[in-house]
Amino acid sequence: MSWSIIGLWVALIAVGLVAIYSATQGPVAQYLPDYIQVNFYKQLISFGLAAILLVGMLFINPRTFQEGAYIFYGIGLLLMILTLLFGKEVNNSRSWLALGPFNLQTSEIMKIATVLAVANYLTSRRNVSAENLKSALTTVLLILIPTVLVILQNDTGTAIIFISMIPVILFWSGLPYGISLFIISPAIIGYLTIIGWYWGLASAIILTLLVFMLQRRTWLTFASFVTGLIIIIGVQVSLSQLLQPHQRARIEAFTNPSFDPQGAGWNVIQAKTAIGSGGLYGKGFMEGTQTQLRFLPEQWTDFIFCVIGEEFGFIGASFVVLLLIALSLRLLMAAASHKHPFAQLVIVGFTTILFTHLIINIGSATALIPVIGVPLPFISYGGSALITNTIMLGVCLNLDFYKRQFSIYR
Repeated sequence: MSWSIIGLWVALIAVGLVAIYSATQGPVAQYLPDYIQVNFYKQLISFGLAAILLVGMLFINPRTFQEGAYIFYGIGLLLMILTLLFGKEVNNSRSWLALGPFNLQTSEIMKIATVLAVANYLTSRRNVSAENLKSALTTVLLILIPTVLVILQNDTGTAIIFISMIPVILFWSGLPYGISLFIISPAIIGYLTIIGWYWGLASAIILTLLVFMLQRRTWLTFASFVTGLIIIIGVQVSLSQLLQPHQRARIEAFTNPSFDPQGAGWNVIQAKTAIGSGGLYGKGFMEGTQTQLRFLPEQWTDFIFCVIGEEFGFIGASFVVLLLIALSLRLLMAAASHKHPFAQLVIVGFTTILFTHLIINIGSATALIPVIGVPLPFISYGGSALITNTIMLGVCLNLDFYKRQFSIYR
């Protein structure tokens, strides 16, 4: 049993419960409605359910994940479509499906199903590999189908999580370095173009040169540069014409929060103020003014890292980051030590999802990227996210536990 993974999981949830308690049960409770004040107790119940599921995952035949991958994928797509048609709208996103007294965020389940389906496809036959163009395109399609449904639900943050899986899974499956860089270059160029078109152009030139040095293919080099130019132009046009006002406001607040300090820039300013005011050691548990006076938005979910930074300082915030990085590295070690390619891809896929959540959430909280509503794994409030992430961890533990028998398991 990988007790180190379980220990990191417990530590992260403990930190999350402490932060959620402060963000909902401290002096700030007088400013919060009743349905928010009970979030701590709901998260505690979710932790209990997640613990039961984690133990239960260890008793499942590991072949079940491979043999039922496409069935899980189909069920996930059906739930996504039902959510799109009959789902509950929360914060302008139709991502929740009401099942009696419970609200299920179906895109969370779809993350698991997508990784299993993609891993099963890429390891089902010897001639299927990311080096094969047809196989690579099929893999991308399997990921893009749920991504489109998530976008239709108006959940941009989760859509980015799905897209982030594409380069990592293809690279792990044998895609050459140059092509892998070509795939991720649009994200890099787009990010820098938001800061300034000249930064986008400079990055497009540098990345094109790197692609040429790695791959030595004229058509790929030309395609890389043209793609970079298209991204630069597309970002500029989107910022000026295509994006809705609130979306443009978020991006403008990222580059210059002070342009609208009472509106779109409010979240960024308050988040940076909270983290910066924490200093080295923090203000103390339930002593953070930004948190307890309700200046922080969504402080129990998207901006919970700010609560930790304000009340426990640089040391507390660093501890959280180190825990998440340690968990990611431990999972990658489990993948590298496994003999079966399906298990490797599954563990790598789940690790990518968790690590991308870490990058986006902390990046949003520290104004390194535009504010995107993505929870911090195992720490932010959210029963669906906690249970889904724990199931992913349980699958990884299962595959690691049975790694010696998996290649001959029937």
